[in-house]
Amino acid sequence: MGCDGGTIPKRHELVKGPKKVEKVDKNAELVAQWNYCTLSQEILRRPIVACELGRLYNKDAVIEFLLDKSSEKALGKAASHIKSIKNVTELRLSDNPAWEGDKGNTKGDKHDDLQRARFICPVVGLEMNGRHR
Repeated sequence: MGCDGGTIPKRHELVKGPKKVEKVDKNAELVAQWNYCTLSQEILRRPIVACELGRLYNKDAVIEFLLDKSSEKALGKAASHIKSIKNVTELRLSDNPAWEGDKGNTKGDKHDDLQRARFICPVVGLEMNGRHR
């Protein structure tokens, strides 16, 4: 049973354990949730709407989803609870003056600050990046 001169393998050497589940990076998931449309996976642009679950959508993507019920899209389950435009609320967000976005130098290396948000709350002034409650 041993193949190399008398060694006998133990059970734990022969039996492979369960594979470890890959963990999703929480920071990357949070950035994606606050910067991209849940339905179309495009960058959020005005007008932005939110559902009762707190997911952010481009209003154009929601309207296209509601009008095009014939083709069931793979991402349609992310918005299956939206039955009409009345199920979403349009957000009035202010621009963040600290956000540089695409204004920075595009030549050479580029560092994206994932802590900076594109929008801020107009009432409190907190960045809309999901880190504040």
